Amino acid sequence: MTVTTQNSPWTAKAIVITTALLLIQFTAAYVIGSGHLLTNGGGMPLPPIAVMAVMPVVGFLAAYNLIPTFRAFVLAQDIRTLTMLQLWRVVGFVFLPLYAFGVLPGLFAWPAGVGDVVVGLLAFFVVSKIDRDPDFVTSPGLIGFHLLGLTDFVIAIGTSALAAGAFPNLIPGGVTSAALDVWPLNIFPSFIVPAFMIAQLSVLLKIREARRIASEHVSTALHTA
Repeated sequence: MTVTTQNSPWTAKAIVITTALLLIQFTAAYVIGSGHLLTNGGGMPLPPIAVMAVMPVVGFLAAYNLIPTFRAFVLAQDIRTLTMLQLWRVVGFVFLPLYAFGVLPGLFAWPAGVGDVVVGLLAFFVVSKIDRDPDFVTSPGLIGFHLLGLTDFVIAIGTSALAAGAFPNLIPGGVTSAALDVWPLNIFPSFIVPAFMIAQLSVLLKIREARRIASEHVSTALHTA
């Protein structure tokens, strides 16, 4: 019997580069949040801090499409590990007590907090399913889970925008989502959200590539039969 081993994509160089990028993003989040550099006075429908959530994701997708070595690195990642990271989404529960203490508006806190907890708990069952059935890694069920996770983030960003103050009728208590613009809560839109989104996009890109390869193999087999 021949045993094959797959080299880990996490070489020393990859670890250094990834760590450096994470430190840069974290530092940027701290500087921007503590310096109140992207605060919203309430007149803008889209909080400027949302840019910090979107930019890393756009950069990731651009690098994936333009840099072959980076694309290969992403496609070499382990789907189970990337999915297991979503277990940490349960930390979004913190939005609910922050709402209870009047720090965040319910318009944002309820969908964001409950949504994160649901995704985090579902991740446990999804990872268990992967362990029991290896074929699940390319199934519609896994795709649906990660699409749900991304949808939760879209809803969170949308409700934080609606609760920013531009539409006062939506926040009868007067509490806006301004706390998410400054440190320490800006760590969520500036660092945590894009990291989780990139992890989920990586899974979806890897599934798409696996399905493409499988389809090519089937096509080749049919032509050579």
